[in-house]
Amino acid sequence: MRRGRIFIYLAIILLIALGGAYFFLQNQSTPETETQEQTSVKIVMAEQNIPQGGEITDDVLGWISLPEGTDFEHMFRYENREEELVGKFAKYPIDQGVIITAPMVGEAGEIATTGPDWANLISPGMTAVSIPTSRLSSVAYGVADGAHVNLIACFLFVDIDSGFQSILPNRTAFVSQSGFTPSEAPSLSASVSGGQTSESSGAAQGRVELDPTFQQPIYIVPSEDQRPRPVCKTIFQDITVLKLGNFPLGGSQTSSEGEDAPAETGTQASTNADIVTLIVSPQDATSLTYMLYGGAELTLTLRSASDTSRVETEAATLQFLLSQYAIPVPAKLPYSSEPRIDDLVPPILEGDVEQE
Repeated sequence: MRRGRIFIYLAIILLIALGGAYFFLQNQSTPETETQEQTSVKIVMAEQNIPQGGEITDDVLGWISLPEGTDFEHMFRYENREEELVGKFAKYPIDQGVIITAPMVGEAGEIATTGPDWANLISPGMTAVSIPTSRLSSVAYGVADGAHVNLIACFLFVDIDSGFQSILPNRTAFVSQSGFTPSEAPSLSASVSGGQTSESSGAAQGRVELDPTFQQPIYIVPSEDQRPRPVCKTIFQDITVLKLGNFPLGGSQTSSEGEDAPAETGTQASTNADIVTLIVSPQDATSLTYMLYGGAELTLTLRSASDTSRVETEAATLQFLLSQYAIPVPAKLPYSSEPRIDDLVPPILEGDVEQE
C-alpha cells in the first residue's frame, strides 16, 4: 500500500511539472512574436511596371515587409506614400516588384519624358558615339548589340617642315636679281623660279654624299615622295556596343502609317551595317572623333562579356614586328620568282564579289 501511494505522488508531481513547463514556454513565445511584428515595417515597392516619366499614383504602389534595420533613409514607408511619393514622376523605368527609392523619382520639371528607349542603356557619365565599320573591321559583323569589344587604331606618320607644315623633302627654287632696284623710290626685289623638274614645284631638296667608287661628292635627290610610316595600337579596351547598324527613325519601330514596322533580322542588319555605335566616356568620344577625322583606320576586336581585364599592349610598327616575331629581312639574291610581285593582294572572297 505504501509503495502504491509513493507512485501516485510521483505521477502527480510529474504532471504538475509538465504543466508548468508548457505554460512557461507559451509565455516565452508570445512576446517574441509580438516583438518581431513590431520591428517589421512596410516599404513601398512598384506593384506594376512604371515607365520613364510616368506619374506615381497610389494604384501602382504596393508594399513589402522588411526588418527595421533595412529601412534606409532613401526608401519610402508605405504609410507615408501619399505625402512623400504619390504625384511624383519616375526618372527611370521601374519594373514590377522593385523597391522605389528617392533617386528613382522627382518632380515633373526634373524628368525628361522624351527620348529614345535605347538612351536608357547608357550608364550615367557615359556617352554614345558612332564610327564607320565594315565586315573586316567588325569581326565579320560579330560585334552585335551589347557585345564587349576592344578598339585598335592605325595611323600613318610622315615628316613635315614645321614652318611650312608641308611634307618633306622641300622643293628648291632659284632666286635671282635680288637687291634694291635703282629708281626714285628704291625697293627690295627678287625673282624666284622653279627647279629643273618643274617650274611650279621645283626640284626636291636632296643631300650631298661621297661616292664610294670615285670618292667624289655627289648631290642626290629622292626618287619618290616620302613613304608614310604605319603604326597600330589598341586604344580602348572593354567597351560596349550599343547598336550595330542604324537606329530606327523617330526612336521607335513604328512606320509612317502608324503600324509596327518589321524589325530587321540579324542577317539583314549584318549585310547592310556600315556603322557601329559604342558606349564610351566623354573624353574617349572626343578622342574617337579626332581619330575619325584625322584619317585613322579603326578596327574592333570581339571579347567575352565576362572578361573585364585590361592587357597592356605595345604599338605595332615595322621594327616591333621584326624584333618581336624574329622576322628576317630577305637577303638580296641574284635570282627571283616570276612573275614579278610588287603588291600583296588578298584573295577575293565570294561575299565581297556579291557586295560589289
